[in-house]
Amino acid sequence: MYVVESKGGAIACMVFALLLLGTWPALLTLLERRGRLPQHTYLDYSITNLLAALIIAFTFGEIGNSSLHHPNFIQQLSQDNWPSVMFAMAGGIVLSLGNLSTQYAWAFVGLSVTEVITSSITVVIGTTLNYFLDDKINKAEILFPGVACFLIAVCLGSAVHSSNTADNKAKLESLSRHTNQESNTTDAPPKSSKAFNLATNDQWHTLNNGVPHLSVYTAFFYFSVSCFVIAIVLNVVFLYRPILNSPKTTLKAYVNDWNGRGWALLAGLLCGFGNGLQFMGGQAAGYAAADAVQALPLVSTFWGIVLFGEYRRSSKKTYALLISMLLMFMAAVGILMASSGHRNQS
Repeated sequence: MYVVESKGGAIACMVFALLLLGTWPALLTLLERRGRLPQHTYLDYSITNLLAALIIAFTFGEIGNSSLHHPNFIQQLSQDNWPSVMFAMAGGIVLSLGNLSTQYAWAFVGLSVTEVITSSITVVIGTTLNYFLDDKINKAEILFPGVACFLIAVCLGSAVHSSNTADNKAKLESLSRHTNQESNTTDAPPKSSKAFNLATNDQWHTLNNGVPHLSVYTAFFYFSVSCFVIAIVLNVVFLYRPILNSPKTTLKAYVNDWNGRGWALLAGLLCGFGNGLQFMGGQAAGYAAADAVQALPLVSTFWGIVLFGEYRRSSKKTYALLISMLLMFMAAVGILMASSGHRNQS
């Protein structure tokens, strides 16, 4: 079983996770803008999201020698570790519901704003909880100023959205017909990495004596299985009973819908590998520091501008706020990663 041991390796995992997790929402938004039904897209995405977890489990989870205290992925599947498995699966359920809700939020307020709100709230809650769950292995004097940067980014993100809405209203005043979109979005769900932290480190001592902790790869497998099951069940239901005025469809129509399927499958892979890398980095350097990957607007805003023309011909005020928000996220990422500690793998 491969273990990330160095601080540099953990930070590398976080950086790559940030890039992947900031890109996959842009692909789903691209398909939504092209008119593909979200139910079809999310079913495709869910399949490859699970596939990524299987690839990670059967590669990193099987690399190297196993031992009594560090069994490989296959060995752990038959061990009496169900309390930790349930924590991992609970995290997957939370992630699946959160991803589903934000997918619909993108259509209402845009990719950049949705990612700002959800990621920032997630970091404030998740980082604080994970700091204490990890027995304070991260440097508090560095970690919490990073959390403060995220809080400031929330305020700046809200100001960016308000300013951009005013800009768009001014642009549309000359048109005879236009549609006003309400700036409503769902709250971010509780941070799924808190449950994942409990699954891999058993801080509540739910495992029997002598039972090794779940490896990050085994936990991620169970995490992804529950995420997959919830996503498939809900989206099959949404095929026939859609929400938010989406058109009805059928399972046959989904199977025959190849328009944009490749992008949806790619999005699932990017999200799956991104989550896996985040958890690998968090297990090595502390899950509080790994929440730095939630600075998704650094990447999603880039895609929002390049692919969807967000903030095109906006006012100088909007541009100033946008740049300030991105700089604050850059500062937050650097500070949170600098707070990385070292977990005793023994």
